[in-house]
Amino acid sequence: MRLQQNKIVNLKLAAACINGTFIRPGETLSLWKLIGKPTAKRGFTEGLLIAQGKPTSGIGGGLCQMANLLHWMFLHSPLIITERHHHSIDLFPDSGRTLPFGTGATIFYNYVDLQVKNPTKHTLQLHVWVDDEFLKGEILSDSNTPFRYSIIEREHAFERDKNNQFWRKNKIYRETRSTQTGQVLGEELIMNNRARVAYEPTIG
Repeated sequence: MRLQQNKIVNLKLAAACINGTFIRPGETLSLWKLIGKPTAKRGFTEGLLIAQGKPTSGIGGGLCQMANLLHWMFLHSPLIITERHHHSIDLFPDSGRTLPFGTGATIFYNYVDLQVKNPTKHTLQLHVWVDDEFLKGEILSDSNTPFRYSIIEREHAFERDKNNQFWRKNKIYRETRSTQTGQVLGEELIMNNRARVAYEPTIG
């Protein structure tokens, strides 16, 4: 519980660094350049970290939740994700999961980053904040966008290998629709996930 409370502190500090950021045409955004080094001197506290596939703790722990949110937001925008990393292991069973497996992002200062580029002619702005219960965010644009995006999960499954180790896999697609007509304009495979599972899955 202490690490959970500390994570909230860290997320609020990170949100203050990110909120209001503009991404202008042609610009690339780096999450770590926005947040900077998470140090105790800056107010960051000890939170949950995943290191070498195992849960641990460290200063600035919990900021992967910010990366998860931003990555999900970016997937629903015209921004191009130029750097993104994911955990190679699925540590915990689903508990109230609302997003498809494998759509998160991990960060680790200062070499594991989340970066996006704005390929459009329009300026976008990030808004992120922490209320009494949730971490929230939105992307604003200086003009109406001609497209909207949906994320679709397919072929989700657990597999057991010859060493009796479970693996989890799925495929993630992004569908593009016209905001004016609602017509599907295209669909692309954006992730082909496979990760070792660190728990005994319930398969039914």
